This record gives sequence, C-alpha cells and structure tokens, in this order.
Amino acid sequence: MSRSTGQEKGFWPLRDLPVVLWLIAAVLVSLVHPVLPAPRWLLIHLVLLGAISHAILVWSQHFADALLHTAPDPRDRRVRSRRLILLNGGALLVMVGVSSAAWPLTVTGASAVVGAVGWHGIALARQLRRSLPGRFRSAVRYYLAAAAFLPVGAALGTLLARGLADPWHDRATLAHATVNVLGWMGLTIVGTLVTLWPTMLHARIPDDAERTARRALPVLVAALAVAVGGALTGPPAVVAAGLAGYVGGLVMVAKALVTSARARPPSSYPTWSVAAGLAWLVGCLAAATVLVGTADTWPDAGERFRWLTPFLAAGFGSQVLLGALSHLVPVALGGGAGPVRAAIAAFDRGGALRIAVVNAGLLVCVLPVPSVVRVLASMLVLAGLAAFLPLLFVAIRASRRAKRGATMPVPAGRPAGQVTGLAATGIAAVVVAVAAGVAIDPGALADVRAMAAPSTEVVATGRTSTVRVEAQDMRFTPEVVEVPAGDQLLIELVNTDDTVHDLVLSSGPESGRLAPGETATIDAGVVGGDLDGWCSVVGHRQMGMTLQVRAVGGTAAESHHETPGQAASAADELDFAAEVDEGFTAHDPVLPPLGDERLHRITLPVSEAEREVAPGVTQRLWTFGGTAPGPVLHGRVGDVFEVTLVNDGTIGHSIDFHAGALAPDEPMRTIPPGESLVYRFTATRAGVWMYHCSTMPMSAHIANGMFGAVVIEPPDLPPVDRSYLLVQSELYLGPQGGTVDTDKLAEERPDAVTFNGYANQYDARPLEAAVGERVRIWVLDAGPNRATSFHVVGGQFDTVYAEGNYLLRPGAEGSQALALMPAQGGFVELSFPEAGRYPFVSHVMVDAERGAHGIVEVSAP
Repeated sequence: MSRSTGQEKGFWPLRDLPVVLWLIAAVLVSLVHPVLPAPRWLLIHLVLLGAISHAILVWSQHFADALLHTAPDPRDRRVRSRRLILLNGGALLVMVGVSSAAWPLTVTGASAVVGAVGWHGIALARQLRRSLPGRFRSAVRYYLAAAAFLPVGAALGTLLARGLADPWHDRATLAHATVNVLGWMGLTIVGTLVTLWPTMLHARIPDDAERTARRALPVLVAALAVAVGGALTGPPAVVAAGLAGYVGGLVMVAKALVTSARARPPSSYPTWSVAAGLAWLVGCLAAATVLVGTADTWPDAGERFRWLTPFLAAGFGSQVLLGALSHLVPVALGGGAGPVRAAIAAFDRGGALRIAVVNAGLLVCVLPVPSVVRVLASMLVLAGLAAFLPLLFVAIRASRRAKRGATMPVPAGRPAGQVTGLAATGIAAVVVAVAAGVAIDPGALADVRAMAAPSTEVVATGRTSTVRVEAQDMRFTPEVVEVPAGDQLLIELVNTDDTVHDLVLSSGPESGRLAPGETATIDAGVVGGDLDGWCSVVGHRQMGMTLQVRAVGGTAAESHHETPGQAASAADELDFAAEVDEGFTAHDPVLPPLGDERLHRITLPVSEAEREVAPGVTQRLWTFGGTAPGPVLHGRVGDVFEVTLVNDGTIGHSIDFHAGALAPDEPMRTIPPGESLVYRFTATRAGVWMYHCSTMPMSAHIANGMFGAVVIEPPDLPPVDRSYLLVQSELYLGPQGGTVDTDKLAEERPDAVTFNGYANQYDARPLEAAVGERVRIWVLDAGPNRATSFHVVGGQFDTVYAEGNYLLRPGAEGSQALALMPAQGGFVELSFPEAGRYPFVSHVMVDAERGAHGIVEVSAP
C-alpha cells in the first residue's frame, strides 16, 4: 500500500495543507456559529465538501497507483495540483455563494467541483484501462462509481441554493444528501477499506475480500439509484427500501472487514476511529430507513433525515477521515520505519480517551437531553475531533526528528489497563458534562425537596396511593385526585404534550421540567389535607393547568409554597423621566438594506437573556436571535425564506411567520429545548408582517419578547432617503430580572408600551433626517393586546400604506396618523419642512406617556 509507485513522500503543500485548513475552518465555525448565516449547513460542508472531498481526490489516486501498479508520469504532480486547486477553489466558492445567497457564485463553484471530480474520474478510468490485471482492481471501480455520483449531488445542491418550492425542496435535499454522503463519500470509503483496513490492523487480507467487494458494488449502486429515484419521484417508503439495500451491500463488505478485525483486533486510534465511524454509518442508515420509511409526508421525511445529518458528518465522516489520515500521513511523510513509527505514535496519544469522548458525547446528543447538556456534550465531541490538528504538528515534528537520527521512545503499544483507563476517563468527562448541564439547566432535573404535607395532625395509615396524571393541552388529567387522609401519595406525571410542562405542589415537592414523552414520580408525602398543584411554566397556570388533591377525611388546603406574582414587580423601578446611561445603545431602527438574494437562509436561535427594557429595569426575555424584537427579515415578493429555528431555551417554543401561507401543522409546531426545525415559505404578498412564537399561552410568549418583523416591499416601491422600522409592543413587568407577569397580561394592564423593545429609547437616541429628505417609517403593532395610532408631531404624511393597500399616495391630500390593530403593519412617508425635533408617538396617549414615544431630529440641509 505504500509502494514507490504510489503517493509521493515528503511535504507537498497542495496535497497536505487543504485538509488541515478545512478542518481549522470547521472548528472556527463551530465556535462562532451563533453569528453566522446557516452555520449548520456551512459546518457540514466544510467537513464533507471541503476536507473529505480533498482527501478523496488525494488518497483514491494514491491507492489507484498502488493497486494498479502504474508508475506516475513526471508531469502527474503538476496535473494533480491543478485538479486540487480546481476542487478546493470550487468548494470555497460554493460555501461563499450559499452563505451570501449569491447564486452565480454557487453555480461557478459547483461547476468547478464537478469539473475537478470529472477530470479525476477520467484519469482513473484511463489508468485502469492501461493497467495489467490485478487482484484489487475493483477498488478503482468504486472510485469511478463515486465520481459518477458527485455531479448528480452537485446539481441538486445548486438547485437547492437557488430555491425550490415544497415538496421539491425536501425531496431534493434528501436526494442531495444521499448521493453525496453514500455515493461520493460512502463508495470511496468502502472501496478503500477493503485493502486499507487490514493494512491498518497489520492483518492478512482475507482471500474472499476482493470477490465480495466486486459483488457488493452493483448492490450498493443499485440501492443508491433506488433511494435517489424514490426521493425525486416516489414516496418515502421507496427511499427507505433503497437505504435498506445499501445497508445490505455494506453487510456484504463487512464480512471481510470483521474477519480481519478478529485476526488482529483494533488497538490504536486510527483503527478505533475508523471502526467507530463505520458503526455510526450503519446505525444512522438503519435509523434513516425506519424514520424516513414511516414518514407520512415529505417535509416530515426531510426533517427526520436532517436530524441525522450531523451524526453522519461527525460520527461517520469525520471519524473515518481522521482515523485514515492518522495512519496515512505518517506513511506520506516517509523516511523509513523509524520516522513512520514515531509519527504514528504521536497520532495515537490519548487515542482511547478521544474515541470515548467523541462517541459517548455523540450518543448523549442523540438522546432527548436538555439543551445545556447537548451543548456541553457537543463541545467535548468538538474537542475530541479537533485534537487531531495539534497532534498532526506533533507527528510531523516527531517524524522530522526521527529522520535526523534523534532517538525518541516509540512505545510498541499501551497496556490494556492503561487503554481502559483512558477510555474510562473519556466517558467520565462526558458524564461530568451531563451532570454540569443538569446543574445549570433548571429544567433538567427535579428540584427534589423532602417536604412534609401541610401541617395537619393525621395518623399515617401505612398505605401508599399511586395516581397517574397526564399533562396535555394546558390541562392535567385528571384535574382532581382524591386520596384517603393519612395515605402516602405518589403521582406519576406523564407529559403527553408536545411542549415542556412540570407539576409543583403547594406543599413543596415538584417534578422538574419534563420534555415531551418524559415521566417523573412525585412523592407528596403523607397527605393530611387538601393540596393545590400547578404547572410553573410561564403562563400555563393562568391557562388552567392546575391540579387539586383532596384528602378524603382530611382538612382544607393551606398554601405553603410561593406562587407567581408574590415577588416585587420591576414596575416599582419604572421611571419614564429617567435618563439612559451615557453608553446606552438603542435598538437600531434603520431598516436593513435590500440585497440581491432571492433565497434567504436564516438561523434563529431561541435564547433566554436578561435585558434592560427601561432605565434601571430588567426582564428575563425569551428572544429570537438574542433581541426583542428579533432580527428583521427584508425581501421582495417572490423571495424564498428558509429559517432554521433552534430552541436553546428551557421550555418549548415555536415560530409563526405571517408573511407565508402554508399549513401550520409541521412548521409551526412547538419544539422542546435542544431541538430545531426548518420553516420555509415564499413571500407572495407585500407588507410588513409579524412573526412570533405561537406556543401557548401565545400572549405570554409574545409579551416576553418573542416577536419580530418581515418587510416585503411592494413592487416598484420608490427609493427614499431614509427608511426606519418601528415595532410597537407592550411590557407586563414581572420581578426585576424575571419574566412576564401573566396576571397583568390577562387583565390587559401593561406597565409600559415601547417602540423596538425599550421605553422612550428614541428620546435619548433620536432618529435622524434632514430638511427636504424623504423619510419612510415602517410600523408594526406586535401587541399582543394594544392597538396603535402612529403620529409624528409637526409632520404630515403624504403616503400611507396599511395591510397591503395604499390608503394615500403622493399628490392627494395628507394624513395625520396610521391606525393599526395588533399584528397589523404598514408604512408612512413624509418630508420635514424645517429643522427641529419632531416627536413621534402612539396617539393612544396613555401609551405615549408610558414609553411609546421618540424623536426625529431634523437637521438643516
């Protein structure tokens, strides 16, 4: 496998550096992903399209040279360098093009990638045709089949970047992923491992390995054709059949791989990593077969497959890549047996620890764990994979020292006890991360309190009453539980809803936050009197999610547990005359400029953050993208918006875009903490549209910050000098640093009304204009309860647009106010006749006096 006819030894920048650079970029993206557009897509493609595709071009050529016994032409290095430049340059253009929604750039990049891979495939075919008969020529046929599949995947990816209507988007996404992961990447890896795997194990290649691989190739290709054809033209069940067939082909090849592993079990990082990667491939494909095959609709099938994609990328692709490189790089560095062993030993440092951390961490991420636990586990997985990068430089240094004749201890192998200890340490690190996440996340574990029932004299009967209670649709079922006085009460709480719930008893015990499908047992102790219970998730109790425990033969209830609304309200600190701090930065009211893109990819992470909403007043808001209101989406009629909602909060959330017309069942569903969904819609009508969380109680989610605006410009909208966006909303202040007061909300008693989330902020940081400039002000009333009548003191509107219609156009008479009900929007246009400070308000004057007020500061021209 390392003949002189194969890979050139020593350092070759175009061969050796790109994989490292792609992996470094992937690590950086994973660290700064909250601020990037479509970070998940970018991270997966940095690894699969960038690092792995480069490695495939390099090492499939290496194995073709070695297996076909064809000596490279002296000009080959120059030609292969050009192919690598074309591939990597194209991959870079694709990532820049998709991230910036520049479709021509994406097409150019995809064409370059297809050109490089096609060039590579033609070169391999010519090499195969002129070579002498050999035992493992079938491996090169795997490479040719893989190269034939990639253009199909690239074409599908290019169409997806342009934007496809549903259900074609989900169909094409599934076909694109199947072709690229199982065709381009999977076939190459399977064909290579037939010979590479025994070499890594220092085992003999089984006699039937070549015959089995030759027979498995048409099975794998046919299965891929069925899966891709089913994704594009058939029902999800056809895709599942194709995936099952692919698993069958893998099983055929696995027989030889298992035989080699039995003869020489894996004992180093490279072999453990490759073995783990193959296990993730089979596991993910088995899961995909079931999940896709049982999907009722294509959006459902697409969502399920998207959930598996990161595990295929990290579990399968990354581990096979890093394991193979840890074996191949020392060989490529060359220098003889000593330097190669020194480099391999460097790559093997902490191998068992890294394998345990990566795979245990990935398994934790598969489970329905709280979001904080998933984040910590993901960080450990990233650390375990990223350790390859510093070890690469350690290995290069070790190889160079060995070439210079420096003596370096090269262990023949680690004792079994040491390997086990390292693996145990890795698993312990993941367990600690889980424990830390549980400690950080208040919804991760019940706050177990061993508190007695109400202080009532009762003789314990010694009996235990067990009751099953279900939480669903903002109700506990049953709502009333009768227990003989003196019995110990155990409540088995089952969350059968699609959002997070809990149960708190007035005597103290509680369940902790339960994700959908989870169960908890609450020990209420010996019941001597009636008890009250409720769900403590904000707003759920007010919607009727309460439970009564009646002690038959006992006493009436006494509340011994603090209930919502008892803490001092932040409204006590509210002073509308207070000045903001000198370093205060107002929410940017300038409407973001309209770009050229027609497909908008946005990631909206749901987060909980304490924010100042008035001078000296803070609330713990639930936000889209960290701000309230959330990020502005700006586009034209016909634009496609693909929004990935990621729930990094502690309770269930959802999203509803008024700018799109579609069935709400799937895209607007509530997702629990740690999960995500993709909401895709086409903007078919102009206006300023609201988006908001639609999880019940919807009023509480909106009032606590979960709202934003989508501005779709009417056709032929004339340009203006300045364009602003103001979103009016209400504050129902809970405790300082707390969440919305749902009692005030239900009674429609707002403490403040704001533009863009902060009371009177544009008094301190005015909007700007100049005399004679044409100014457009978009206004959205997010509510959830109050109407508005937007007015600029001293100004007159010559253009008024509301809810898709022009109420007034230039050349007609004037208008003094824009009236909007909650969830309605529009814009006004005006010019200012002279310099000065022009207040703008909601002319519902009580609201203007409690925060819905600002200034337009007009300067002389």
